Amino acid sequence: MRAQWNGKVLNQGVAALVGIALALGSASMVEASSTGEEIFDGFTRHISRQIEKDKFDFVAAQDCTVWFYRQMREMAKPPRVEKIAFHRMIEASEDRDCPQQYPEGLESARKDFGRTQQSLSLSLTFFQFALVGDRDDDRRYSLVELRDLLESIGLVFEDRLPSSRYILALTDKFDTLYEARALSILMKSMDVLYSKGYRFTNADQQVLNRELH
Repeated sequence: MRAQWNGKVLNQGVAALVGIALALGSASMVEASSTGEEIFDGFTRHISRQIEKDKFDFVAAQDCTVWFYRQMREMAKPPRVEKIAFHRMIEASEDRDCPQQYPEGLESARKDFGRTQQSLSLSLTFFQFALVGDRDDDRRYSLVELRDLLESIGLVFEDRLPSSRYILALTDKFDTLYEARALSILMKSMDVLYSKGYRFTNADQQVLNRELH
């Protein structure tokens, strides 16, 4: 009887330990999911803010380039277009004071048009990179996805950091590469993700399209 009772107690103890382990595991999964959502949201929102600025600057330069060509009664030859670019084929705004914005005239506006187009192309490509890093398109980074994303862009992955630390690392890297116009480094990072099976999906394309409107 005593042996039977001890066995019963032992089984109850094992069951309790298993229950605790499962509870801790579930809590850890919830925490990781929440952290992954915060990191994805923080990283993509940071890039999105830059995209909005780049779109505004690009449209201003485009409007004034068209305005100057109108004054000269000539048709513009558009600058070389990057692989990803924001196209806005509309009439130039009559509200802009283009001579004041570009006192040097057409050539200054054309140079700014090319510069702003390249900036916008870079920020859009970086947004694409952030989307590709979310392999299963659930708008969060799993620990594996986060590690692959960080390492692909030359950052060290450290486990169990606050989500704010990961966001800061990613956004600082974005700012550094953006200021350096380091598109080649970004494309190499994208290649690293592609070599691990990551892809730019139809769902990613839909999200990117929304950034263009």
